[in-house]
Parts: sequence; C-alpha cells; structure tokens
Amino acid sequence: MSGYHILLANVFFAPFTYGGATIVAEQVARELRAQTGWRISAVSVMSRTDLAPYTLTRSEVDGIANYIINLPSGRHYADLYDNPRVTEIIAGLMDALKPDLLHAHCVQDLGAGMFEAAQDRKIPVILSVHDFWWLCDRQFMIRPNQKYCGQNPVRIDACRGCVDDFSRARTRLGRLARLAQIPVRVTYPSRFALDLSEASGFAAGRGVVWANGVRLPGPEFFEAQAARRARDARVSFGFVGGPSQIKGWPVIRKAFGALDTDDFRLLLVDGSPDGSWWRDVDLSGLPGDVRIHPRFDQQGMDEFYKEIDVLVFMSQWKETFGLAIREALARGIHIIQTDSGGTVEHQGSSSGQAIPIGAPPSVLETRLRGALAGEGVTQAPLPVTSFADQAGAFAALVEEVLAEAR
Repeated sequence: MSGYHILLANVFFAPFTYGGATIVAEQVARELRAQTGWRISAVSVMSRTDLAPYTLTRSEVDGIANYIINLPSGRHYADLYDNPRVTEIIAGLMDALKPDLLHAHCVQDLGAGMFEAAQDRKIPVILSVHDFWWLCDRQFMIRPNQKYCGQNPVRIDACRGCVDDFSRARTRLGRLARLAQIPVRVTYPSRFALDLSEASGFAAGRGVVWANGVRLPGPEFFEAQAARRARDARVSFGFVGGPSQIKGWPVIRKAFGALDTDDFRLLLVDGSPDGSWWRDVDLSGLPGDVRIHPRFDQQGMDEFYKEIDVLVFMSQWKETFGLAIREALARGIHIIQTDSGGTVEHQGSSSGQAIPIGAPPSVLETRLRGALAGEGVTQAPLPVTSFADQAGAFAALVEEVLAEAR
C-alpha cells in the first residue's frame, strides 16, 4: 500500500483516553499503522489552567504523534461546535503535516470548522459518527428528565422543550448540517445509527456502516474462565453501565432486589476515573454477593470478563453500538439486554429476546431467574469483529476515497 499520512481528529486521544469512541479511535489507529505502515497523527484537546489558552503541545504514544490544544474554560456555546481559534490551529497543522486525508471522529470542543480547512486544502475528509452529537444539542438524545427522546426522524422543532435555547440550537444544527456536506464518506457503527441519521437529513447518501471492533480474548482467557467456574459454581452477573437511570440501574436494582436467593454474584464496574460512581449508592438489602469491580482498561478486560457468566445491559435509550455487548459475546458470555438500538445488531446479542425499553423490572427479574436456573448461561463464544478487522476495512475505505480524489 502507498505511504499515506492520516490526520485523525478526536476530542480525546492517548495519553488522555476516555470513552468508548476514544478507545476505537486509538485502537484502529494503532492497527492501521501496524498493517499498512501509514503515518498517523492525531489532534485532540485538553483543558489545563497551568497552560495558556490555545497552547499547542505534542505527545507521542505507540509511534502516533498527538497534537493537543489547550482549551480555556468558559467558552461560548458556538465554540463548542465551531471554534475559529481551534480551526486556525488545525489549519496550521495541516499546512505543516500535509496529510493525505482527515479522519474525524468526535469533534465536540474541537469544532467542525476543521472540515472547511481541509476542503480549502483539497484534503478529503472521512467522518466517523459515534453518537448523536450532530443531530442533538444534548449529544445522546436524552431529555433533561433522563428519558430517551425517541424521535425518528429527528426534527429540531420537537426540541423546543428540551434545549436551553432553541434559537441557538437551531443555528447550531444548521451550521453542522452545512459542514457535514464536506466529508466524502460518513461512517456509522450500526445500521440503526445510519438509518436514523440519514432519515433526519444528515449527510444523506454518503453513509456506510463501519462496525466497531473489540479487543478479542487473550490466549489464556477461556482456561481462566473455566477455572473460575469450576472454583465457584454460582451464576455471576456483571453490569458496566454505572448507577444512572438512563443505563437502567433503577430497573436492575429492583429486579435483583426481588430475588429470593443469595446464591449468585453481581459485579458492578466502576468506570469513573476517580472511583466515585458507586461511592454514595446504597447497595444494602440486595441479595447475593454484590461487589464493586474497579475500572479496567483494554489490557485488563479479560480479568473482569472471566469473572462473569451474564452481562446485564439495560440501557433505557437507543445506543449507536455497544462495545461491551461484543466483548462479552466474543468470550462466550450470555447477554440480557434491552432493545437499545445498535446494540442488538450482532448475531447472538439477544435481538429476538431483547427487553423493551421502559419495561417493568419484573421482566428483567424473570430473565434473571431463568439465568439462575441455567438457561443460556453456558454458550460458545461468537466470532466478533476485531480492531484489526476494523482497521483493515478502514484501509480499504481510504484507498477508495483517495482513488476518487486523484
């Protein structure tokens, strides 16, 4: 393959990693570099009071240079989606680095003005959508009352009772819609995300499904999983969503609280950077052996997944993907989940048995009792897209886009 140079843009990037989209951006970049030998540079942001606003610093992890823009606090609303100062800095990076292609992931805080900078320099753009930031002023289509919006298609007039300032939200949507005409391809992690976005008028006709990869189990995982099951025959449940309504914790708590047995384990992952998710959550009165599991990174996920037999995924909103679902399926872990958008699109992900969003806790309780009786708990691992597979698919897309640009 040709020696291309890709400029990757994401709100966070190593060494400052946070969120599933950042993990995807980092892992794919590393795999792409390993597979093709292409040069990868990244641009991201941070906010530090000990540095001057809009200072540009450089870091490097695994051979990928990350140019980090220091953002001041108290920025104006419009700067969160189209910041001229950030655009000017990225334009300067483009002039210095001369990339062949801009690959934009999550551009909140960076701003989408970088697309115009790329267009001015005849640099093709591929946009990878990970959430609903382009359609929703609140990013995840979750209303202030922590209920899923449910619009399909999304229409700005229906957002009046949700956004803080309707006029500026409408201006934001219009500006982003115009900027979204620049990317030559727009990727989505699921058919659900693509269909909802294009039905809402976003970048219609240029969307492709580019399924996220996951870290596959290590060579010793299944032996360790079998050893744990032999050592402790209790069914072990896991929950990675945190104690929020939108992730279904109130439903989960009530369903587990209704069980009349203590013969099971429940591991609650604390995904917060500072271990604060479950600190003030009252877990007294829950049956079973309930434990808090510390946050894990990509290298440590096998240590968590070998400890559970069932992943409980009770999101009360429609998600664009579901990394945890695929991570679990690759490891032979049973899934109990809601009908939560892109999470149900993988074979074996309970799509035919998904619990409707808003269903009472009794529905989950029935599923939990079935799992305790052994229903579906032991299952074979399923083939799941890896980060290497995902990077290979992206390399083919890059070749296609750059061939068209020539």
